[in-house]
Amino acid sequence: MIILMLAINDPAGTAIQFCRALNRHTRHTARLATLETRYTHAWEKDLHLPDLGPDGVEELGMLLREADVLHFHMTCDEHQPFGPHLPADHLLGKAVVHHHHGHHDFRSNPGAFRDKYKRLGRANLLVSTPDLMRLLPEASWQPNLVPVDDPLFTPLPGRFAHPGPLRVCHSPTRKDLKNTDDFLAVVKAMENGPHKLAVDLIDDVPNAECLARKRRCHVLFDHMQGYYGVSSLEGLSQGLAVIAGLDAWNRAQVARFAKTEDLPWVSASDRAGLKARLHELAEDRDRCRAVGEASRRFMVERWSDRAVVERLARFYEAM
Repeated sequence: MIILMLAINDPAGTAIQFCRALNRHTRHTARLATLETRYTHAWEKDLHLPDLGPDGVEELGMLLREADVLHFHMTCDEHQPFGPHLPADHLLGKAVVHHHHGHHDFRSNPGAFRDKYKRLGRANLLVSTPDLMRLLPEASWQPNLVPVDDPLFTPLPGRFAHPGPLRVCHSPTRKDLKNTDDFLAVVKAMENGPHKLAVDLIDDVPNAECLARKRRCHVLFDHMQGYYGVSSLEGLSQGLAVIAGLDAWNRAQVARFAKTEDLPWVSASDRAGLKARLHELAEDRDRCRAVGEASRRFMVERWSDRAVVERLARFYEAM
């Protein structure tokens, strides 16, 4: 199959990772067309409209005509122009996929999207995290992926070789959605205790720099919203102890996908819990190291890019 993914902007760089993994690990061919960049994260691009000359625009038109699957991310749909091309003109004979990643328009009014898909007879629906299945019950959960063998996603040797404070990172795309205020309040509260932390708040930098800085840390704080983010997957792959507040629903869905109840996240759902977990990890570096090693094993054995993208390939093949 030829799969053409289309997005206004690539959500957390996930779409390009899906394309790369489909091309690397399956017999399918995948491309990605985007219209905008947001923040300064510098994720890899493919057919990015502002960068395309006439030949690239023509290539996109060819792909729209020849693709077997049009895979729309977030709120993008067939009525979104891509330069001179309108996907709606190319739907005949193609499978159409709608893939939601938690955009605020979707979270605030999922019923509008459900009604739209029902009216159009669209049944190929995906969501990026388990909590979104509550908003779109007709959808399947397609986990995000990270390339676990890419050097930036592997553990950095020697992180525990030298004494010093526990190095903790946090990389919120939007601080209001990632419990950043809670995190900073806990860090401040620990300043007068026995374990002052070395904190790296990674904000709006290129993705490669973000990954390199995470890789030098011992612990990553994701958020306490009940689910996990791409940041969790990055930290787990890098062998960090990853703190997140997964609720029972999300833990059950993840356990079913990973085929194990032994999930690697360090659980914290409020400030008191977060402070306690950070204290424990700072107090016992051997435990922190062991948690990180379990994180890495989990990603390699249960959540590799090959395993995740093969799930997506099966979804396409069943349409």
